[in-house]
Amino acid sequence: MENTMNIGYAALTKGAQLTRFIYKAPPLKQNEVRIAITHCGLCGTDIQGIDNYYQIVDYPFVPGHEIVGIITEAGSAVSPSRIGERVGVGWQGRSCMQCEWCLKGDVHLCMEVAENGSWTPYGGFSSSITVEDGFAYPLPPEIPSEVAAVLMCAGITVYTALKKFYASPSLNIGIIGIGGLGHLAITFAKAMGYKVTAISSSPHKCEEALTLGADWFIDSSDRAALGKMEFSFDLLFVTAHGGFVWERMLKILKKKGKVVLLGFPDINVDSVDLVAHELSIEGSFVGNQNNMRDMLQFAQKHAIRPMIEVMPMSHVNEAIKRLKQNQAHYRIVLQNDF
Repeated sequence: MENTMNIGYAALTKGAQLTRFIYKAPPLKQNEVRIAITHCGLCGTDIQGIDNYYQIVDYPFVPGHEIVGIITEAGSAVSPSRIGERVGVGWQGRSCMQCEWCLKGDVHLCMEVAENGSWTPYGGFSSSITVEDGFAYPLPPEIPSEVAAVLMCAGITVYTALKKFYASPSLNIGIIGIGGLGHLAITFAKAMGYKVTAISSSPHKCEEALTLGADWFIDSSDRAALGKMEFSFDLLFVTAHGGFVWERMLKILKKKGKVVLLGFPDINVDSVDLVAHELSIEGSFVGNQNNMRDMLQFAQKHAIRPMIEVMPMSHVNEAIKRLKQNQAHYRIVLQNDF
């Protein structure tokens, strides 16, 4: 069924509202599968894509990279047994398999990142998507589709970083920002055995953070509370995208502690603490294929469940507005109603 017609929602120009968009599905290559989309999560990076924040977007742009659906077609090099399989797809839909990072197995760091996104040529706010076989992940039957959608980006992002830095059950981790990423980071970190402190400028989130698995909660605007925590944390995971007072945060890290960036906050640090206490700041970007498969099994085993709202795909602009106004609690998943 080559060149079948797709229906999606696209930004026709930079920053525009999404409009109904009909286009030809790309021809199926021999190593690709076509997936009929049932659910797609809404991520903050979708909004950044609409605004071309990363300067890699072409218009019309169909966002969406937290995808769940059913394989309906398989290329000639793909086992036909995959047809009918329920799968998830994250931000990455292909890789070059030639650069040094792909050859090392770190396909998420592929040098052709701009061409690898599952939004290329069009993303998950659509009736179907076409990706390479290896990036369509079988989903455990116990994980509902709306839950799996969020795990395909937010889940893999927090899981990979937490797994990378886990050393012992005695590790103290502070998770800064209790939103779409942060609330899931709390759940995964607790399941892994970390001692978890939620750090947020929204004190009304305290009770919910503790329910999610945090052992303690700190109001990041409370200087006295932060002052009592100097040299307390082995790791600080920054899941927020906004700004905060870096000086206060660095002081609550132990010597040789690490700040791990999962979001894209503004960075403004005094180098004195970094040098004198041998602190480090590093990023962690989603994960490779093995990480994704491990994350799904871990989420199944520990019944990891993000907090989500389900909305019809046709209400995508309303969903975007809710996310922009910080009204989502905590993730929005769009259910296809084409």
